[in-house]
Amino acid sequence: MKRRIFLTGLATTALVATGVAVAPLAAQSERSTWSIGPIIKGKNRSHRMPATMQPTREGASFDFPYPTPRAGHVHYVTTRSGSLANAKRIVMRYRIDAAPGTRFVPEEDPHNQAVLSLYFQRAGDSWTMRTPRYRWYSPANQLVPLTPGTHEIAIDMDEEWIAMTHEKRSAIPQDFRMATARAGTIGFTFGSASLRGHGVYATGPARFTLLDFRVE
Repeated sequence: MKRRIFLTGLATTALVATGVAVAPLAAQSERSTWSIGPIIKGKNRSHRMPATMQPTREGASFDFPYPTPRAGHVHYVTTRSGSLANAKRIVMRYRIDAAPGTRFVPEEDPHNQAVLSLYFQRAGDSWTMRTPRYRWYSPANQLVPLTPGTHEIAIDMDEEWIAMTHEKRSAIPQDFRMATARAGTIGFTFGSASLRGHGVYATGPARFTLLDFRVE
């Protein structure tokens, strides 16, 4: 049984002159439940990004900053969550449209592959080492390289999720159980395999569209 559906959308595109298949972003007055951050001590770590994804006919979207890290970078995209204690898995489907030849680069790890990771966070996280096991990311074998096209990822909750401290779920099961039971935020991050949420930029025009995200 599906526990909660956070967002769904349709997958259609319209070609623009740059060669990137996108549809117009919705009016800025429309609010999205998907926040782009994180905001720590009043500063948004997703440099030069809007505060939220923008609704479109296809789904919530954002444009990757380009062509260098000085233009900006996207780190975390999240929405509010309740307890995940009874959840079986998290499923996400998305599309990346990009100009030919566009690459995706980890802002703090530029020599490695840019990847997307699923993510959830225990409520009350201080974003410091006082709460080192409040943030959890996709198992190492479930990272998705950032490439154009439509992609789907589904991760069971009993797989080897990884804490911010790089410990696996099976090594610290009590911390994992507490994080799922008291989850307050869920979503996905951009970075590299070793720096999951440390940001990504593109080398050319590119758009990310979230087609489906649900907890089952």
